Amino acid sequence: MILVTGGTGFLGATVIHLLIQEGKDVLATKRASSTIPDILKSSSLIQWIDADISDYFALSEIFDGVTQVYHCAAKISYQKADAKSMLHTNIEGTKHLVNLCMEHGARLLHVSSIAALGTNKQGLPVSEDDKWERDPQIAVYSLSKYESEMEVWRGIVEGLDAVIVNPSVIMGPGSGTKGSGVIFNMVNKGLKIYPPGTVGIVDVVDVAKVMIELMGKTEITGERYILNSENLTNKDLLTRISILLDKPAPTIEAKPFMLGIAWRVAKVISLFTGGRPALTAESARASASKLAYTNDKIIQATGFEFKSADAILKEIQETYYPKTS
Repeated sequence: MILVTGGTGFLGATVIHLLIQEGKDVLATKRASSTIPDILKSSSLIQWIDADISDYFALSEIFDGVTQVYHCAAKISYQKADAKSMLHTNIEGTKHLVNLCMEHGARLLHVSSIAALGTNKQGLPVSEDDKWERDPQIAVYSLSKYESEMEVWRGIVEGLDAVIVNPSVIMGPGSGTKGSGVIFNMVNKGLKIYPPGTVGIVDVVDVAKVMIELMGKTEITGERYILNSENLTNKDLLTRISILLDKPAPTIEAKPFMLGIAWRVAKVISLFTGGRPALTAESARASASKLAYTNDKIIQATGFEFKSADAILKEIQETYYPKTS
């Protein structure tokens, strides 16, 4: 039996969709409050289980007969209020899955993140060999993904059969009002400012396909792979989207001091509205970071050809912003 955690999430749902297209039976975890995506609602090949991955006993009850695990579930947030719960969910959940996989002899495909990677001291694109270093200003999300990955490496040392993938920013139709959906929506509304940093992007279906391929390559174990299609500046990414939407491209670069003011203003506004700040210190720093990522290792291992950035963006535009003739 195949277990997929985070089955209603953007990536988890895509993995499940590809698996059931192959006729595979899938056991999928979700939160009780989660909505099952339309593409998965009618399939008799999926057994849905409401389970908190940070609850060891809830997970252990569903592990009998499980031989493969795709661990896609994770909490993603740059909000300070979510820090404690995010660390608990991401690290404890992974720890439990690692221990249960070892106990039941299951093969694990763990979805980490480029946020768990280090930086290259020579200014080259970041690779799997660059070491992560602690930093007082490191985002809590980055810390949670690094510590989660360390649980998998701990398991590998103890005999766990596992492979780790580190995707860049995952984009594609299906994200709705989150992720790439937010970016397109901002540009469609007439975004004038762009952050100064860079971003690596990858297609959600490509990530899912590589994961399934790696799961099947049982000779590969104890390895990690960066999954990234292209590296773009934020200005380039937003300009490409604006062209697809027939909107003016943003022309004003948000300098670091502007981002510093912006997240502080957002925090003050949230105090009056009772809502969450739209921009935080962590998300501002992330938008200004300038890193590139190499996909050489995964291409050498699988020969996989990633969808281009233009093709990824075009598919999103055609899905949510179709042009009328």
